[in-house]
Amino acid sequence: MERIVIKVGTAVLTEQNRIAKERMQALVEFIVALRVRYEVILVSSGAVAAGYTQLQLDKKELANKQALAAIGQPILMSRYKKKLEPFGVLSAQVLLTKANFYSSEQIKRAKATMEVLLAKGVLPIVNENDATAVEELVVGDNDQLSAFVAHHFDANMLVILSDIDAYYDKDPNLHADAKPLKKVHEISAEALAQDAVGHNAFATGGIVTKLKAAHFLLQEQRSMFLTSGFELAHAKAFLLEGVQEHGTLFTPRIAM
Repeated sequence: MERIVIKVGTAVLTEQNRIAKERMQALVEFIVALRVRYEVILVSSGAVAAGYTQLQLDKKELANKQALAAIGQPILMSRYKKKLEPFGVLSAQVLLTKANFYSSEQIKRAKATMEVLLAKGVLPIVNENDATAVEELVVGDNDQLSAFVAHHFDANMLVILSDIDAYYDKDPNLHADAKPLKKVHEISAEALAQDAVGHNAFATGGIVTKLKAAHFLLQEQRSMFLTSGFELAHAKAFLLEGVQEHGTLFTPRIAM
């Protein structure tokens, strides 16, 4: 059975400063369908937004965002648990930081834990430990974390469900004739050097952090699929039917 990492961004999981219940329900149903064919690891943002529903702190202050994440993480996990229970799916919280991946002992232990969870049919739900780590909280919205998870936990592919539905040949916000790129084998240094900008009050990163995640995976000979998290039909068609209706597949060139 192939292993995939599904990463859902803050912009998809939140609306009007709170968790988007219907979109979370659709995500859960999608993951349940995927589990028939794949081993699934979920990387989920949304803790800060969940915390904000309980305590309205100024999100511009880093310490406040960390506090909101600490408040919101158990709320987020509780929401997932409640929505997964009717399908008989047990979930597990896995909090990681980038530093964990640079410690051979820590990543060895994390891998062993992940293998047990997946072998027993548990859905691992990964998030950054925002109370102690700040990189993805400031810029990234778990994009880089999800790429590290896909690589180090030996997934065949990372799928990013985002408010950005594809990688375009030019900025679609500025150019009406921008066209989505169906397949990408390499990413230019210029594209990777752009400023990271989020499109949501709780989101950080925008397209650039997704390109950096894809670039990392391409270097490791792994693939990434970027598609809409608002319209899951495209992700379903790609993962369950093998049909790419929309979205961008970042895939290594086949060695000759």
